[in-house]
Amino acid sequence: MTITLHGACCTLRSGGILIRGESGSGKSSLALLLASLEDGAFVADDRVVCDVNGGRVLARAHPVLAGRVEVRGQGILTVAELGLTSCEEAILDLVVDLVDSSPRLPEPPASTDLLGVPLPRLVLDHGVRAAGLAPLLIRAALRKPTP
Repeated sequence: MTITLHGACCTLRSGGILIRGESGSGKSSLALLLASLEDGAFVADDRVVCDVNGGRVLARAHPVLAGRVEVRGQGILTVAELGLTSCEEAILDLVVDLVDSSPRLPEPPASTDLLGVPLPRLVLDHGVRAAGLAPLLIRAALRKPTP
């Protein structure tokens, strides 16, 4: 089974990250920020095509949008124009949900199910993202062993 999700996808240290959130929440911006890091790469923006391969979720760009990203106020740019490394697909290791706000001391988020495969989930609110802590927290989440 294949599904197409509204989101963005990138990698860090070869770990695939699916970023979800409402329109305008910063999915593309966060994916670009992560992809601009030394060990990052850009996979997809806006429409992420996912399917299961060997018990893992594989994500790639929708063919119409491959190699492109929408930057609010700038239009649609190519990953090459931005000088970023890109990769055609990524095995997802983490789902990041962008929200407006979250409790000060929340319980750890439950994993999320994507195509019948449980994946670790990280919830990042606007304040954490505005403080520039998202890359640090995402790296920490990728280092955690999966249960």
